[in-house]
This record gives sequence, C-alpha cells and structure tokens, in this order.
Amino acid sequence: MELLGALNRHGIRAVHATGSKSFTLTLRDNVEKVNRRAARSFSYFNSYTHATPHDIDVLICDEAHRLRETSDRRRHFDGPRQGRPQVQELIEAAAVPVFLLDEHQLVRRGEVGSVRLIHDAANDMGVKVQQIDLRHQFRCGGCPEYVTWVEQLLGLGWEHGPQPWRPLETFELYVARTPAGMEDFLRAKQDEGRTARMAAGFCWPWSDPLADGTLVEDVQIGDWRRPWNSRAEREKNGVPPSSLWATHPAGFGQVGCIYTAQGFEYDYAGVIFGEDLVWRGEGWQANRQANKDSQVNGAPRFGELVRNTYRVLATRGMSGAVLFSKDPETNHMFERLGIPLLSGRGSRGWR
Repeated sequence: MELLGALNRHGIRAVHATGSKSFTLTLRDNVEKVNRRAARSFSYFNSYTHATPHDIDVLICDEAHRLRETSDRRRHFDGPRQGRPQVQELIEAAAVPVFLLDEHQLVRRGEVGSVRLIHDAANDMGVKVQQIDLRHQFRCGGCPEYVTWVEQLLGLGWEHGPQPWRPLETFELYVARTPAGMEDFLRAKQDEGRTARMAAGFCWPWSDPLADGTLVEDVQIGDWRRPWNSRAEREKNGVPPSSLWATHPAGFGQVGCIYTAQGFEYDYAGVIFGEDLVWRGEGWQANRQANKDSQVNGAPRFGELVRNTYRVLATRGMSGAVLFSKDPETNHMFERLGIPLLSGRGSRGWR
C-alpha cells in the first residue's frame, strides 16, 4: 500500500490487483471513506483480459501465488480453461508489472502462481525479470523467527521438522486445551483495545443463515459452538459481510476460514486445527475425509495445500497466536514442544 501511494503521489499511474475478493473489497471500503476516486486503483487479476497493452505505468500484483491458469472461469467440454495465460495478460497490461508472492500460501486447487511461472511467461514474451527476495518482513510483528518456526512445524521448506518453542520478546505464542479458553484469551485482548480473530481449517459444514439472518453455529467442539463468518456480501443484523470479517469489529465471535483470513492481519490470531491435519507418531497425516472444502479435498496435492492453509492462519497475528487442535494427540504435541499453556476455561488461566 505504501508503494502504491508513493507512486501515485509522484504522478505515476499505479494500480493494485489481487485474486482475493475479500482483500480487494476491504481495501476499496477503507479507501472510499477518504477518496472515492482512489478506490478505482484496486482491481482483480482477471480484469485485464482486454486491457490496452502498457496502459498502466505500474501494476502491483499482490498475493500473486493466487494467479489462475487463465482469466476465463468457464471450462469447455470439461477440459482445461480456454484463453491466454493470466500471467501474460498482467505482464502486458503495464509498463512495469510487479509480482509479490509467497509460494507457501498456495491453498486452493487451480492456483498456479510461482516464481518459475512468472519467469517462464516473461521469457516467452521477451521481458526482462528482476527478482528481489524480501529477506525482511513485517508479518507477525516483524518476527521471522516465528514464521520459520511455523514452517518447520508444518514441514514446509525446511529439513528439520517441528522444533521446540523458544519464547520471543516480540511475539507471544500459546496453546489452548479448549476452544473456550482460546476465545476467552482473545476476547480479553479485544477488551484491551487490540484486534483478535479465530479461524479454523475447513472441517465443519457451512450452513446457510436462518431466515432472519442468524448464523448457524456449525463449528462444534464438545459443548462449544460458534458460527462461521457470514457468506453474505452485505451487512445484515449487525453481522459484517464476508469481505469485512477480518476488519469489522463485529467479526469477533465468528470463526473465519482461509478465504476470509488470507491477506489480512490482526493483533492476535486464534487457530483451530481440524481433523484434516493430525500428528501421528513422528509426522503429519492429512485426512481428505475430514475436510469439507470441495476446492481442496479433491486436489492431488491435498496434504501440501492443507499444511499451507494452517501456515497462513497461524501467521495472521502481529503480536501473538493461540493454537488449538480438535485432535487430542496433535494438541498434546503442541504442548510437548514447550508452547506455554493458556490460562482460562479448561486450562489453568493466563497471565
């Protein structure tokens, strides 16, 4: 966002694009309050099928791991999507296309964004690529040690598996023995003026709301029950639309999912591991039958996608995170790693 603003202030026509409806609508909503015209600077990856070549000075393609094969949503005769590669459309749309991506955030079947894809497309088009690896990050309070620990925990890109947790000055991590204990902790943070959300793996059904707009409490663990975030596109009865779940004050108390959490950050993240990813013996086991997401559970790389999902959910917090698994053996593994146990209902109370 800082790059987009700086470029436009210098008279350079810059546009932001993503593949996320929630992220784009939230950005537009926030910007429209200050400058309605500026909201036009936020677009989608599939907006450039018929764009005039180089009509934009700089196109910032955020979360480019979410690129699709093409911008055509239709499939012809049950075959592959037709049309030009989406990455080529984006490269051609701007004098300087910028792709920001994290390959460990590929969480859906059909997402194809990668460094290699962009290099290959650019080479085919005769476009020079300058690759910059961002060694420093602001995610999780600028705490790369925590991000590395999560990736090791989930077996993503590191030789070593789960490592003992070593307390950090800039980031808090806890394990909860019950979802109620997690929620109590996060609510206390909300009461202190911080932002907090709970999100879960897609392991429970997702019902339509009742006639009066009331959300059904689909996420059930013992006697603890909460609804998923609303799927509606508009606020109803004080319940925020899906695109604003992560930022609207009334989003707390609903359980978010990867579709509403990815791309956003809040101060404290509560992560509920479902039974689609459990720890057995010395490693993770992915269980398709426990996953309710049709976009994922039939994918050939299901195990990788579900681990990426929990990696994303666990790295939304800027100041801290709380982990809880519905599977007792997995939750016990978290405790064995030395993660402090939360205080609260079902635990020993927190500091």
